[in-house]
Amino acid sequence: MARVLVVGAGLTGAAGAALLRGAPRGQVAVWDKARGAGGRMSTTRADRGSADLGAQFVTCEPELAGPRLSFYEELVTHGILKPLTAPVEGMVVREGSCNFVAPQGISSVVKYYLEQSGADVSYEQQVTDISLRDGRWEVSRKAGPPEHFDVVILTMPVPQILQLQGDIVSKSPEVGPSVVVHTTVTFGSEHLDSDPAEVQQIILSHLQRIMPSLPQPSSIKCQRWRYSQVTRAVPNCPGQMILHTQPLLICGGDGFTRSNFDGCIESAMSLAEAVKPHLQQFQTQAAQLPLDLL
Repeated sequence: MARVLVVGAGLTGAAGAALLRGAPRGQVAVWDKARGAGGRMSTTRADRGSADLGAQFVTCEPELAGPRLSFYEELVTHGILKPLTAPVEGMVVREGSCNFVAPQGISSVVKYYLEQSGADVSYEQQVTDISLRDGRWEVSRKAGPPEHFDVVILTMPVPQILQLQGDIVSKSPEVGPSVVVHTTVTFGSEHLDSDPAEVQQIILSHLQRIMPSLPQPSSIKCQRWRYSQVTRAVPNCPGQMILHTQPLLICGGDGFTRSNFDGCIESAMSLAEAVKPHLQQFQTQAAQLPLDLL
């Protein structure tokens, strides 16, 4: 049985793991360094409410979605997504497109795919090194001993792979409202390494001037995205890049396509198609082994 490790429990990693379910002789594990699933589709929760910190909605353009349209349809059928009906000031809607929100939080999309994958998912598992040992990948991590895998799929932001080698308000009758404040890219770049407490105060001061009647929050979380939007994807890549063939080390994510739902799903599909032939080899090799060795 081939062991497959997916590094990163964001949308690409989760969807890729789901697409590998049922693949011949493949046993899939998913590791993420965070405390929960989502990546840049994460949802924070407090006693009185929740808020989507990364993407708050996804946009489907049927003419461009192609084979990825079925992913939207599946998520809507299972109640993971529903059409966005509330008006959003300044939003530009292209003719024929449809925006969707996740009633249980945007991270529920990622959690749905992880559940569908049947993978062994582990959090707070930060990968520190990947090296070849006797024809397999030895993957070291901060917590726990190294483990060995036949296939490793990296779905983190490209800079992390290289190291290894507006406002929306949501309301619910049960909980209080949540307010998400996004800064500009320029502001984020200038304060990337600043003290989060100081940056939080700057943001709150601006918010107070814009919305002076806003009540005092019951809780505040300042989220810093070191890697958020892909401004220039890796060129000439079909959604993934093979770094090593035998054993397989492959990377993907929106850094190889584009920063939206379609881009992540396109990369997940490309990763799965590239990995499946390698898993098929394990099935063929197992069929050729003597019965007493199986």
